[in-house]
Amino acid sequence: MIFITAKFRVLPEHADQWPRIAADFTAATRAEPGCLWFDWSRSVEDPNEYVLVEAFRDGEAGAAHVASLHFRTAQRTLPPHLAGTPRVVNMSVPQDDWSELGEMSVSGRE
Repeated sequence: MIFITAKFRVLPEHADQWPRIAADFTAATRAEPGCLWFDWSRSVEDPNEYVLVEAFRDGEAGAAHVASLHFRTAQRTLPPHLAGTPRVVNMSVPQDDWSELGEMSVSGRE
């Protein structure tokens, strides 16, 4: 899978509304057949920073995402709300879902 984590520094005046601002992009991406997950979290240290954790089935699915109309729309509509260019880590990993963190195994509660 293609595993991507990106940090978005949002302008302070838009930070509380970011989930709504990115809602159409988020919903459209989650609906892509090759999208495994697309999850936003707000930093506990910086209320103006959102972290996006996303994964796509393979390179073909990742390429389809970048070529999509909703991605091109987001390239236009999201940057005016940002304080800077998002930073990203993008890797291909040989798995298709989350693995358990064995070092913190919790038995009997799942």
